Formats: sequence, C-alpha cells, structure tokens
Amino acid sequence: MIRSIALELENTLNRQLPLLCAIPETVMLFKPSAEKWSKKEVVGHIIDSAQNNIRRFIVGQYESEPKIIYNQDKWVSLGCYQQYDLSDLVSLWWLLNKHICNILRYMPEEAAMRKCETAELHTIEWLAQDYIKHLQHHMHLVLDLEPVAYP
Repeated sequence: MIRSIALELENTLNRQLPLLCAIPETVMLFKPSAEKWSKKEVVGHIIDSAQNNIRRFIVGQYESEPKIIYNQDKWVSLGCYQQYDLSDLVSLWWLLNKHICNILRYMPEEAAMRKCETAELHTIEWLAQDYIKHLQHHMHLVLDLEPVAYP
C-alpha cells in the first residue's frame, strides 16, 4: 500500500510540474488581500508541509508515536516565499516531494503502520495519503484546476 501511495504522489508531481512552471511570476506574486497567501506562498506552504511530513515519515519509523506539528502561518511568513526566486521555489517543491516519494517507496510496510501524532494520532500510511490530498487541494488552487476538497 505505501508503495502505491508513493506512485500516486509521483504521478501527481509529474502532472503538476509543467503546469506550475507555466504560471507567470506576476500571477504567482498576486495576493488577493494582505491576509491571504499568494500562489507563491501557497507553494511555500506545500514546501513546509513536505518538510514536516518528511520528518514524520522518518522519525515515525524509529520513535514511538512522536508528536510533530508546526505553525503553518509562521512558517510561510518566516520562509519569505514571496521573495523567493520562482525557479528555485519550484525546484525546492519538486525535490522535497521527490524525496517523499523515495522515502515512501522504500519504507517497509510494517513501518507504515507505526503512528505519529499531528493534531491526532495516525499511522504513517494515513499521513502519507492525507499529504497527497493536502497537496492536491492547494495545488489545484494554484493551478486553477477543479477544486479538491480537503477538511
């Protein structure tokens, strides 16, 4: 199951990368309001989510039910994604997500059943599936695709 999740993520990335690369910088920089994230900042949020999920997927394999949470608004603000070079931002998004694919692809199935706490306690497998839903939700907004519901 965990390998199929890795494949699903990889397929999602391969579909989204050319679409993401085609968005002009001016569109990526636009902020609908001072309180809302630009598309660049939304990509930054996915980068932050990838970093925190990498930690969950690795630490969850060797620690007993680690609690790994983060303040998403602080991370986006302090990550300065609005000022990031767009090509570098997309490359970082791509590489972190490819790293997640690699971690999941080689994770033993029994390790995927270990648990990690975010707001609640979940298996690594559940967190990996949730990560893809989260990524698709945000990237569909960035790419102006059909919305994907996410809790």
